[in-house]
Amino acid sequence: MNEKKLLKFAVDYLSKYDSSKKNLMDVLKRKIFRLDVPGQEKGKLINTLENIIIKLEQNNLIDDDKYCSAKIYSLSRSGKSKNFIVNYLIKKGVGKLEIQNNFQIFEESNNNWELNSAKLFAKKKNLLESSDSYEKKLSKMARAGFSYEICKVILN
Repeated sequence: MNEKKLLKFAVDYLSKYDSSKKNLMDVLKRKIFRLDVPGQEKGKLINTLENIIIKLEQNNLIDDDKYCSAKIYSLSRSGKSKNFIVNYLIKKGVGKLEIQNNFQIFEESNNNWELNSAKLFAKKKNLLESSDSYEKKLSKMARAGFSYEICKVILN
């Protein structure tokens, strides 16, 4: 395998999945380590990864800022808390400053998004109709990353 094939694999991957730079780098590294080639060859391929990421950035195929704002929007619409979203993005390799900026922009146009997200979470997990104790419901929401104040509003 050479740099061209690795670039083609990266483009194919990006056509199926949205990804951050670090996540794509990890995917490509795993691809290289699965190859049946000598160790020196793997080392050369790993050294070309930076060039591949730069090419993809220049062609606007990968952009952490767009990825971050898209993930914030989609995860908030699927009942996830701010803590969950922040941790998810950090795990995917997005910078904390980028996350803060995107959250600030998102929260300006979506005032009560976390409350709506918590309602959706409670509905998905049947917390509103279940006969579990208040503490059990509260702990389930807390583990999902929602604040105590939001949990109180939803469960009362």
